[in-house]
Amino acid sequence: MSAASPQDIDVLILGAGINGAGLFRDLCEQGVTCIISDKGDFGGGTSAAPSRLIHGGIKYLETGELGLVAQSTLERNLLLKNAPHLVRPLPTVIPIFSWLKGIPAALRTLMGSTTAPRSRGAVLMKIGLAMYDFYGRRHRVMPRHQLWSRRRALQEIPPLTPRIVAAGQYYDATVTQPERLVWELIADGLRANPASRALNHTAIAGSDGTQVTLGTPDGALPLRPRLIVNAGGPWIDRINAQFGLASKLIGGTKGSHILLDHPELLAALNGRMIYFEADDGRICLVFDYLGRALVGSTDIRADDPDSVTCTEAEIDYFMAALAGLLPGLQFDRSQIVYAYAGIRPLPNSEGVAPGLISRDHSAPVAEPEGQRRWPIISLVGGKWTTFRGFSEEVADTVLARLGHPRRVSTQGLPIGGGRDCPTEGTARQHWIDQTARATGARPSRAARLLDRYGSTAHAILAHEGATPTMLQDAPDYSLQEFDWMVRHEQVGHLADVVMRRSAIAVTGQLSTRDLASIAALCARALGWDSTREQQELALTRDLLIDRHRIRLGAA
Repeated sequence: MSAASPQDIDVLILGAGINGAGLFRDLCEQGVTCIISDKGDFGGGTSAAPSRLIHGGIKYLETGELGLVAQSTLERNLLLKNAPHLVRPLPTVIPIFSWLKGIPAALRTLMGSTTAPRSRGAVLMKIGLAMYDFYGRRHRVMPRHQLWSRRRALQEIPPLTPRIVAAGQYYDATVTQPERLVWELIADGLRANPASRALNHTAIAGSDGTQVTLGTPDGALPLRPRLIVNAGGPWIDRINAQFGLASKLIGGTKGSHILLDHPELLAALNGRMIYFEADDGRICLVFDYLGRALVGSTDIRADDPDSVTCTEAEIDYFMAALAGLLPGLQFDRSQIVYAYAGIRPLPNSEGVAPGLISRDHSAPVAEPEGQRRWPIISLVGGKWTTFRGFSEEVADTVLARLGHPRRVSTQGLPIGGGRDCPTEGTARQHWIDQTARATGARPSRAARLLDRYGSTAHAILAHEGATPTMLQDAPDYSLQEFDWMVRHEQVGHLADVVMRRSAIAVTGQLSTRDLASIAALCARALGWDSTREQQELALTRDLLIDRHRIRLGAA
C-alpha cells in the first residue's frame, strides 16, 4: 500500500465502459464526488465491440421481455434527441420466408422454452412489428413499420434471395462512434463536477478493506471510497475477487463482427440494415456503417474477454449467411477491412441457449463484510441502448445510500457534441456558415466535422484553421484534428486515438504512413521520446493486424 494519505471520495467506479460512464455522468451531475477507473482506455473493452445499434430489441418480444422492449425503445428515442451527432435513424428490413411458420415455437419461447424459435413467418412478424411500434410510441421520432410484398422487396433490394415471400421494414438506430460516446459521457461528468476524476490505463494495485490503491500512469493513488461500483462488464467476477468477494454473476457470450469494402452491397442496401435469420436460426445483420458493410453477429459462450477475437470459423459463417441472403452478390475474405469481437456481460444463465439469455440488467449489492468497509454494487447485464436508464436506476440506489438528493434528470440531457447541435434545415446551415467564417474553414469541412463531432467540431475546426494538413491515405482526416483529440481527450496511447476517439481504424482507412504521422504528433503532444514513439507504433500496428485483420497498406 502507498504511504501517501488516502483521498476520501463518495464513489469509486471500476470499469469505464458504457454503463460505468453513464453512471459517472449521472452521479457527477448530482454533485457526487466520483472517480472512474479502467485498466484499459475509456470504452476500450466490451463497449468497443457492439453491433453499433441503438435498438429497442424486437427479438425480446418473443421472450416476453416486454418491459425491456418498452425501456429500450424509449431510450433509443431519447438518444436520437440527446446525441444526434452520434446516433442516427436506421431503416431496417426483415426478409420473411413463410406466411405462418414460427407461431407455435414463439408461443413455446414466450412460455419459457430454452430453445430459440426458427423461421418467423409473415403473420408473426406483422404482430411483432405492430407491438414494436406500440412500445416505441413514447417520444416517437421515426416512422411506423411497413409490410412489403415479395415484389416490392425485390425491387427495393434486387440482390435479395427470391426465396422470400415478403419483408418488413421498421426503424431503429445506429451509433456511429460508440467509443467516442463513452468518452463524451465521461467528459460531461468531469465538466459537471470538477472534483471528480477519470483515470484510464489504471489498475487496482491493492486493497486492505479500508482503502483501495490504484496504480495510475503517474503512480499509486490511495482512496477511501464510501461505496464501490463494479462496472467491469465481463471482468466483474475477477474484479470482485480482488476484494475477496467470490461471485459468479457473469455468463457472457461472444459476439464477432466484420466490416467489408463492398460498394455493390452498400448500393443495394441504400442506407438500410437487413436484419435476417441465418440458416441455423441465428439472427444476423448487415448495414452501411460509415461507408463499410458491417456484418454481425455471433452469439457463442465464452469467458475470456482479454483474448477474444473473430475466428476463421465465424468468418466462414458470415460469408455463408451473406451468400444465402444475397445470392446476387459475391463475397470473399479479400473484402474484409476490419474484424472485432467482444464478450457480452450477460447474467450467468446455465442451460439457456445463448440467444435467449436475458439482455435485461440488475445491480446486486454485496454489503460490507469482514475487513471490507464499503458495499460493492455490480452492474450485471444490460445493453448499449439502455445504459442511461440503467445508470439512472443505479444512481438512485447510490444517492439513497449516500443520503444525497437527485437534483438533475438525465432524460433530456444532451451528450457531448449533442449539446447545441443543429441537426437539419436552416439551423444546421447557419451553424456551418457561422463556424466557417469564425474559423476560416471551408463550409464543406465544417459540415463534415459537424456530422462527425457535433458542436465539438467548432473547437476542432478552430484548431485546424484555414489550411489543415490532411492525412495522405485518409484525406478526410487532418493531423490537426488528431492533435486536438490527443491534447484534449485524455489520450494515453496511440491506439486510444486511432481506435476509440476516432473511427479511422475500424473503417479500414488507416495506413502505415498515416499511423506513423499520428504517432509523431502524439509524441510531440505527450512528450514521448523516440523509443516510446516506436514502441507505441509497433504495439498498435501489431494489435490492428493480429486481432483486427486490418491491412495497413502503404509504408
